[in-house]
Amino acid sequence: MLILAQGQRVPVCNFTLSNFIEVEFSLPSPLAIDFACFGLDAHGKLSDDRYMIFFNQPEAPDDCILQEGPNAFTLSLDALPSSLDRLVFTAAIDGAGRLSEIGDSRISISAGAAVLAQANFGGNSFQQERAVMLLEFYRKNGDWRLVPVLQGFNEGLDALVRHFGGEVADAPAPAAPRISLEKKIAEKAPALVSLAKKAQVSLEKANLLNVKAEVGLILDGSGSMNGQYTRGRVQEVINRLLPLAVHFDDDGKLDCWAFGAKTHHLSPVSLDNYRDYVDTDNDGWRKWKLGARINCEVSAIEAAVNHYNKNSDGTPIYMLFISDGGVTDSRKITKAITEAAKLPIFWQFIGISGRDYGVLERLDEMTGRVVDNCNFFALDDLNQISEEELYERMMSEFPDWLKAAKAAGIVR
Repeated sequence: MLILAQGQRVPVCNFTLSNFIEVEFSLPSPLAIDFACFGLDAHGKLSDDRYMIFFNQPEAPDDCILQEGPNAFTLSLDALPSSLDRLVFTAAIDGAGRLSEIGDSRISISAGAAVLAQANFGGNSFQQERAVMLLEFYRKNGDWRLVPVLQGFNEGLDALVRHFGGEVADAPAPAAPRISLEKKIAEKAPALVSLAKKAQVSLEKANLLNVKAEVGLILDGSGSMNGQYTRGRVQEVINRLLPLAVHFDDDGKLDCWAFGAKTHHLSPVSLDNYRDYVDTDNDGWRKWKLGARINCEVSAIEAAVNHYNKNSDGTPIYMLFISDGGVTDSRKITKAITEAAKLPIFWQFIGISGRDYGVLERLDEMTGRVVDNCNFFALDDLNQISEEELYERMMSEFPDWLKAAKAAGIVR
């Protein structure tokens, strides 16, 4: 039997080839606890109420999800419609009480009579929370994976329904939409208007139009990146990221660092100075104070963490990290990202035109973090995908992190 840790992501095929899965939850306590399963679309939303399975609606269409008892569910993974991208299992207290009152608890995943995987937890994982996301099944590259989430909410089932985009009577009115990104950019940077339009579409799809955040950028300045700088690829990264910074952050600035053996904190990028930024800021990229042009990723990670930690007010931070590989100090990077999981920083690593990305490719699967705080994808060339697809890939896991970080009290 596989013992799963909180945040551990495992392909279902690692422990069973069956598409028929049984999930059971044991939360011993004197509390009245309601269990539910939310079937979510690619945007993390409950777009079809028929796939919210709970005591009042124990069956999904085609019996692809069944609640077999108060705390047990069966799944037919091959019968789930393609519109469902995630299944999130939750527990919520009905009445008074806190989840800190539960005893030794477990999540069991079975196929037939055999328990194949199990996650253990208890009341010491919680404080004032009254609801919790227990377990998630999700699609990745066409295959189903699962992860014990174990993230709590201070409110009950209604908060979970709202969290997943469902409607609850007397729900608060949505926030007023913010000013159009296109309008913000048109006056000062008309050359970026086309990018702004595409970014706004991706932000709307990811339900991020009303999110406020700070945005940062870390650039690989090692010698192997010279071609990326001279061909304008690094400047393109800045151009494409700036509309997101303008949208998310009221000051419309993009914090920026570059690293070699040392890390250099560059000037913030704005609509006033973005043109030819890599060739002009701090006398241009060739004169940035990076020491030897070798890889020292962890110094840049620590510099950004220290910067935001000093000024943190709980505002989420989206940090884009660009590298062409040749990664060093894997152990230190793993430690730094694990420790940073308790901070309001989401790390999006992008590999461009390189190889040997090493630990950067594995960070998304790390265990031992409060929340999953990073993502990675690689491109042979920045221009190999459309700008629309690039924005969608950059925003693919940020919304999930926001939800988990809010539930854990990491962001406000």
